[in-house]
Amino acid sequence: MISHLSMARMIAARSSAWTRLRRLAAPRMPAPAERPPAAPRRPQETHAAASGAPHSRADRCRTGAVMSTAAVASPAGGDDAARAKARRNWFGFFAMTFGVFMAFLDIQIVASSLNEIRAGLSASVQEISWVQSAYLIAEVIAIPLSGYLSRILSTRVYFTLSVLGFTAASAACAMAWNIESMMLFRALQGFLGGGMIPSAFAALYMMFPPDKRVVPQVLAGLVATSAPTLGPVIGGYITDLSSWHWLFLVNLLPGLLVAAAVWALVDIDRPQPALWKGIDLPGVATMALFLGATEWVLEEGPSHNWLDDGAIVSWAAVAVVAGTLFFWRVLTHHNPIVDLRPFRNPHFACANAAAALLSISLFAGNYVVPLFLGQVRGFNSRQIGDTLMMSGVAMFLAAPFAARLARRYDLRYLFVFGSVLVVIGSVLMANLTADSGFAELALPQLLRGGGFMLALVCCSTLSLSTLPPQALKNASGLYSLMRNLGGALGLAAINTILYAREALHERQLLEAITPTRAPVRALLETMPGGLADRANLPAVARLLQLVQQQSAVLSYNDTLIAMCWIGVVAAPLFLLVKRPNLNGPAPQH
Repeated sequence: MISHLSMARMIAARSSAWTRLRRLAAPRMPAPAERPPAAPRRPQETHAAASGAPHSRADRCRTGAVMSTAAVASPAGGDDAARAKARRNWFGFFAMTFGVFMAFLDIQIVASSLNEIRAGLSASVQEISWVQSAYLIAEVIAIPLSGYLSRILSTRVYFTLSVLGFTAASAACAMAWNIESMMLFRALQGFLGGGMIPSAFAALYMMFPPDKRVVPQVLAGLVATSAPTLGPVIGGYITDLSSWHWLFLVNLLPGLLVAAAVWALVDIDRPQPALWKGIDLPGVATMALFLGATEWVLEEGPSHNWLDDGAIVSWAAVAVVAGTLFFWRVLTHHNPIVDLRPFRNPHFACANAAAALLSISLFAGNYVVPLFLGQVRGFNSRQIGDTLMMSGVAMFLAAPFAARLARRYDLRYLFVFGSVLVVIGSVLMANLTADSGFAELALPQLLRGGGFMLALVCCSTLSLSTLPPQALKNASGLYSLMRNLGGALGLAAINTILYAREALHERQLLEAITPTRAPVRALLETMPGGLADRANLPAVARLLQLVQQQSAVLSYNDTLIAMCWIGVVAAPLFLLVKRPNLNGPAPQH
């Protein structure tokens, strides 16, 4: 009993001594007059004091542990959310890009199968050209409208509706029963496909921050350059393996998958239905009339000898009047259907001019080479496709190099380099002979494909990266419109040059074939029968056939030389402006 009492006293004494030592070691608190004002309590502390929550050391330790754990877990959770959002954006953008590929592909997919479609629809040679013309005219009207419509509906809704409508129109094209129904369905297909192209380009700059845009820009450029090249190739293979109906039916399953993916993954802006009330309907009407008439004149002018045809003169006058009214409306209306202010940006203006010029050269090669191989060499659709495939292969091979170079070097100089490659390839291609084939065209096709890939990626980047986010949808439509108009103008110029130069060369060659020349006289003397009947002789017919063949080859070379000069003009355009700052703010949505 005594020992227990003594032990208790000793413990109490030690505790008292330990308490006094802690008080002595503690800093002296200032007097009430010197004491600084207490810091305001945090809301959590105030709530705890009011509720009588315990503030023991154990509680504080537990609270600190929870707070430190949350502090550590919060950045990790934020990183996971950012990565999930990046993956979502990538999958969504890839789906949009595939939809754009379908829209670009369907411009040219029928080019190598027009004879089969003409036979199936019992159409004339003049009528079958409208299978392409209807698509292009409707597309060129839809492209500038896409910016306004996507603001009204949101990118997600507008793109999804465009894909679904494009898919339905493709099915209708496969079931067309005559040329009139095919023209209607192709126009619907072109209008709905045209809306997808600028929407995807604008979405790129809204989905990715500046330091992450290079790869999606290269992907978009690859689609824009390779799809028109691969269109005749894929179309030729499909027609050979099945029938022309499958040129359109191949869009059904991919179209549905793209629509579902975009609806589920793309959510970058909100609809603005109030814009319906302020839509400028006279501006829409004059724009549609202006662009449609211009496209039709460019398509049909060369084959009708331009102003020698009354219909061409009438539609050209309509285009001039409608264009004047459209530009007056755009410049004076408070809410124009198309905003032209992005052209005040020098980089955007130069990029549009360069893209239009390069589109002329791109469409020229994609038009002249198949024409030469089919008419002069007698290649079938598959052989033509194999030759054109080299350009597409070069674009795919150049894509990763374009992405790496775009990160390291000034895009202005990369554009010049790409344009020089296009010019060199065009010069090499402009040496066609009647025996030129895959081997002679492989290197020029590779150079042109790689050059177009690099140059057009630089164009799209320099045009849209320097604009504020609110201008992207409208500006993307303008950029796509300039590319399409450049292509249409290029095709019109190409056909005009071909008709004029072929007639000139044929006349010159026929003038050289006179009986006074020894080789010609020797040939005529070997022919049986009288001179009056020589026009029906096989040898003379063969001679005339050779004249036509050589005049066609020379006219193709003249056209390709003209395309070289277009590349020379385009190459230095970006050297006229300063190096842009491409590190703008990250997208906010």
